Amino acid sequence: MISRRTAICLAVIGLSAVAPMGSASAQDYPTRPVKWIVGYPPGGATDIIARLLGQRLSERLGQQFVIENKPGAGNNIATESVINAEPDGYTLLFVNPANYINATLYANLKFNVVRDIAPIAAFNRVPNVMTVNKDVPAKTAAEFIAYVKANPGKVNLASSGNGTSVHLSGEMFMAMSGAKMQHVPYRGAAPAITDLLGGQVQLIFDNMPSILQHVRAGSVRALAVTGTARSPLLPDVPVLADTIPGYEASALFGVGAPKNTPKAVIEKLNKEINAVLAEPAIKARLLDLGGEPLIGPPEAFGAMIVAETDKWKKVIQEAKVEKVQ
Repeated sequence: MISRRTAICLAVIGLSAVAPMGSASAQDYPTRPVKWIVGYPPGGATDIIARLLGQRLSERLGQQFVIENKPGAGNNIATESVINAEPDGYTLLFVNPANYINATLYANLKFNVVRDIAPIAAFNRVPNVMTVNKDVPAKTAAEFIAYVKANPGKVNLASSGNGTSVHLSGEMFMAMSGAKMQHVPYRGAAPAITDLLGGQVQLIFDNMPSILQHVRAGSVRALAVTGTARSPLLPDVPVLADTIPGYEASALFGVGAPKNTPKAVIEKLNKEINAVLAEPAIKARLLDLGGEPLIGPPEAFGAMIVAETDKWKKVIQEAKVEKVQ
């Protein structure tokens, strides 16, 4: 028989042996491929960022970061699949503006992003561009506001769809400027830009990557960018906040995991992602896609998620945007 003293000693030895194993598992992470869920089809700016960063993380951590595209239901299918996954660090979510907007736009979501997604790291912020058809006489945001007020019911605001950041950027503009327009939603940015070029609509607050080539070609005119500072891609275009103090609308991108994912895994991913974002080649590519890298701890990204969710909630409520059932 084992004495009580011997049993206690064996228990202590067992506990001391288990403790290092837990820390070692986080230290060794990842030991198998990591799925990174993107709520958009392949080929768009979101997908490009995920693949760019995923490739570098694969190289740095020695395991494949597999980009899995799950479009549908305005990103909600992708988001719910991550929230319901094992919280072990092997299923990640590409966090994007749809997540912040959908928290208010959808009436019957089965999840809460702020509560159910653990923030890991922000990537970058991409401003929208206030862009008009070249036949619109206004050359500045202030002139455009005056033009809209002088032509009630005659100016159309295009968007890539109801409830998108492109749409809500326009709603915020109307609310803060008093310039009322008719909203014309399209199924995506491409047909909206086609009608902007043709003059069927007069204004769009489009994402930087998709509108930039048209601005540079001179086929449309950029009046302002919607971030807090001028964009190096359009250095001569002022920020809209110069005309409408307090206006800010940008697309914040990052990565999250299911809640209860081990803190050590989150911290390791945060450290590795920040290292990738600091690489000159990655920084240059993100700038080409419209926004400088954001390097910081998980808590900083979490605070950004809360702020973005609150901001778009206010816009949706004030604009009385119809909720999706």
